[in-house]
Amino acid sequence: MLVNASEMLKKAKAGHYAVGQFNINNLEWTKAILLTAQELNSPVILGVSEGAGKYMTGYKTVVGMVKGMLEELNITVPVALHLDHGSYEGCLKCVEAGFTSIMFDGSHYPIEENVEKTKELVKIVAEHGMSLEAEVGSIGGEEDGVVGMGECADPKECKMVADLGIDFLAAGIGNIHGKYPANWKGLSFETLDAIQKLTGDMPLVLHGGTGIPADMIKKAIDLGVSKINVNTECQLAFAAATRKYIEEGKDEQGKGFDPRKLLAPGTEAIKATVKEKMELFGSVNKA
Repeated sequence: MLVNASEMLKKAKAGHYAVGQFNINNLEWTKAILLTAQELNSPVILGVSEGAGKYMTGYKTVVGMVKGMLEELNITVPVALHLDHGSYEGCLKCVEAGFTSIMFDGSHYPIEENVEKTKELVKIVAEHGMSLEAEVGSIGGEEDGVVGMGECADPKECKMVADLGIDFLAAGIGNIHGKYPANWKGLSFETLDAIQKLTGDMPLVLHGGTGIPADMIKKAIDLGVSKINVNTECQLAFAAATRKYIEEGKDEQGKGFDPRKLLAPGTEAIKATVKEKMELFGSVNKA
């Protein structure tokens, strides 16, 4: 069931669990995530970066694939199709294509410009029944060419953006895209606590969910995080399973080179990763 993400995250905030956003890169990714969500009776958010959207030939292709898959696989749990780290122009394209949710990443702009552009998008998504995520502060690492240093967000700026009428807020609290370095200092729970106190019932978003220890994840959820993004971990699991299949020579046995067989171990690895995360986030049987 394709919906915007607003209601599922309000329920998550009230119920002290988090909904996973799992980024999709192709058909295998999408199918694995949807089947796991249905099996576990969990709401789920399908994240699409601008780079992945382009790779999949465009946002309209992505919408068509997801809608077709929901019908063919008889997916009944709530599913949101969400633009991840969107530019202003990218957000407008996803509105037109039929996404149900978008993230505008204005964190690299001065706060005044971030506020102004976010305010414009609040009006646009309201007309289309979509949900809107905004960002304050910087998520470390690199995502589609946008490089962040991982600066913690200013709680007062977070309140400023939250008050614009957005649905959920991503705030930098020391989190990083990709693999975490050995000298990572961990999440700033002091910053997260200060943000939650100022933004109240606003669901908060934790980007860079790969590699954060389980105890930190649970504490972040206790402090108001209702959406956690996972991408790198699925990519690593898919790559490792595919490598193992080829190194064992299974691609040379029978018709093991058939992509339906070649990509199957990686797809199963994504399912296992998504299941593990949904159980950790507490979203199982919350659909």
